[in-house]
Amino acid sequence: MIEREGWLARLRQGMRRSSARLGQGIGDLFAGGKRVDAASLAALEELLIQADLGVETARALVAQLGDQRLAGEATADTVKAMLAAAIAARLAPVAVPLVPDPAKKPFVILVVGVNGSGKTTSIGKLAKLFRDQGKRVTMVAGDTFRAAAVEQLKIWGERTNSPVVARGPGADAAGLAFDALAEAKARGDDLLLIDTAGRLQNKADLMAELAKIVRVLRRQDASAPHEVLLVLDATVGQNAHSQVETFKQIAEVSGLAITKLDGTAKGGVLVALAERFKLPVRFIGIGEGADDLRPFEAEAFARGLLGLE
Repeated sequence: MIEREGWLARLRQGMRRSSARLGQGIGDLFAGGKRVDAASLAALEELLIQADLGVETARALVAQLGDQRLAGEATADTVKAMLAAAIAARLAPVAVPLVPDPAKKPFVILVVGVNGSGKTTSIGKLAKLFRDQGKRVTMVAGDTFRAAAVEQLKIWGERTNSPVVARGPGADAAGLAFDALAEAKARGDDLLLIDTAGRLQNKADLMAELAKIVRVLRRQDASAPHEVLLVLDATVGQNAHSQVETFKQIAEVSGLAITKLDGTAKGGVLVALAERFKLPVRFIGIGEGADDLRPFEAEAFARGLLGLE
């Protein structure tokens, strides 16, 4: 319980840029108790749009708030609490934790995303998360075009005492994944985490490479990969929508991980993504620490977004 409270405190602190934007705006709008009328609701809608929640979501939330018929005047704290509850309710359907199926050994997670999204670091953090649960993990340095990505994973391998399967620069990523799956099976590992390239400027090449990885994995396990996790950088705001669209076309994305929420005032984009794509949000990241990637919780996120305890 104490450990979870520590994480919630870090979540609130990590989201302070997003909550400051929303919280200050709501505080100004309803300072000293202000009548909830068409003008204040229109201003609130604009504030939510500026916080990257998206036009449709902002409109729906404000309509819901208006329907609740606040008695005449409302304090900023009342509005924040009601908004947080409404956002949490909208996020609850996508707050689906990633629970590896123990019948699938190893459980294969293919991690995709553009370069710079925090993909490789997230794999290392996932390795630690699962290792802390007592699971055996292998990582695959499948972004063979970036030497830095390979070195990053090797460092995480040392930190988590997990094997890292890597080859030389430009090696065939699909062949690497095939070999890594065979090795992980032989060791009886619980999870296989596969890094991939993210060069969207070569979309056709990337699509072919990811398709090939999936194809060769299925020669050994017809159900693999068991999760295709798309890592998104929250600092890109609304541009995250186009990334989800693209990777849904390229790969069968089954879940999202939203990183760098501590570095942006655009944390509201998670709400817009959830509303539009309905994809499970598996994890969120709010820092560089090894423990700063955690399973997504709708209520904790919503309250953090509004700066509430």
